[in-house]
Amino acid sequence: MKKVLITGAAGFLGSHLSDRFIKEGFFVFGMDNYITGDSKNIKHLLDEPNFKFIEHDVTEFIEIEGDLDYILHFASPASPIDYLKIPIQTLKVGSLGTHNLLGLAKAKNARILIASTSEVYGDPLVHPQTEDYYGNVNTIGPRGVYDEAKRFQESITMAYHRFHGLETRIVRIFNTYGPRMRLNDGRVIPAFMGQALRGEDLTVFGDGMQTRSFCYVDDQVEGIYNLLFSDYSYPVNIGNPHEITIKDFAEEIIKLTGTDQKIIYKELPTDDPLQRQPDITLAKKLLNWTPKVDRAEGMETTFNYFKQLSPEELNKSEHKDFSSYTNK
Repeated sequence: MKKVLITGAAGFLGSHLSDRFIKEGFFVFGMDNYITGDSKNIKHLLDEPNFKFIEHDVTEFIEIEGDLDYILHFASPASPIDYLKIPIQTLKVGSLGTHNLLGLAKAKNARILIASTSEVYGDPLVHPQTEDYYGNVNTIGPRGVYDEAKRFQESITMAYHRFHGLETRIVRIFNTYGPRMRLNDGRVIPAFMGQALRGEDLTVFGDGMQTRSFCYVDDQVEGIYNLLFSDYSYPVNIGNPHEITIKDFAEEIIKLTGTDQKIIYKELPTDDPLQRQPDITLAKKLLNWTPKVDRAEGMETTFNYFKQLSPEELNKSEHKDFSSYTNK
């Protein structure tokens, strides 16, 4: 039985990836320190004979007994609310954490896939974004702690590939959504849905003309899975190229939820990208991959998930409690 380590396993994408690899017959080591993950995301896996959870911070030394065939590194804060509150932890998981996992992959002779992000492109001057675009990123701005952590992550991964001959894969993830997203974490979809379900007006930053492209989680997982088993070591965009303005998207949410909230506008955050759309030509060619779930279907499934949350979860503060963590 092949063995895979998935870091960030209690997070949104990590938990869905754990499901997929269990389904495919792998033994899965799921690792998380719960800094932004949630134990309920993997509760259904704890009785699985082919799943073992390890509570651990990947910025500390990592030890896995026995053979290991694959590593998927998905441990990182991903929402602005999180990484702006724990900026140093965010930088550490992208640097020290990635270094530890690359070292583990080398020791185990395992193939490693690194979760990068469309944020490496910054506020892009090229549209749509292709993998050979180097980006327009403010290294010292507030979002730099996340953007630069991911850019460094890519650099050290390629260094291990070139210098040590390590089998590496890099996925650049564009906006992804679906069940198990954390409500009110600052990202567009859970923010809008949380506001709609509470009867609040929907908050749009800027004039709402900035764009995003939303990929359903099942499509994202399929793309990541195909990339891991490809022969390509350089970054690949995985996302849905169907672009929409935030204003139009807010109106879609109001229609979907059957509410009559208004849209209110607030100042655009510093360095917030004005355009985000993946060019997936490479993924189509290399992986024979394109997204299958259209936004209407995916959004309905996601909304049904959020509707089932308890009143306590629905009204929980958007700020996760980071009091037990420090930014040393």
